Amino acid sequence: MISEFQDLSDKIDQLAEMTAALRRENAQLRQANAALVAENMGYQRRLGEASGRLEALLGKIPGLDSADTDDTLTENEDAR
Repeated sequence: MISEFQDLSDKIDQLAEMTAALRRENAQLRQANAALVAENMGYQRRLGEASGRLEALLGKIPGLDSADTDDTLTENEDAR
């Protein structure tokens, strides 16, 4: 009977250690996720800025109207 209590105590200790390890890992994953979210937001901002610059350059090309621009963009997307 005492050995059963000792086994139970050992399992509770293991569970407590695993819980602590998982909490540490969870905290690390939350930090990594926050860093990746911030990095992604930066990339989205840069992509939006580049898209705006590209649209401005396309607007300066003489002889292009919006229909030609849309067709060109669609063809370029299909080529990917």
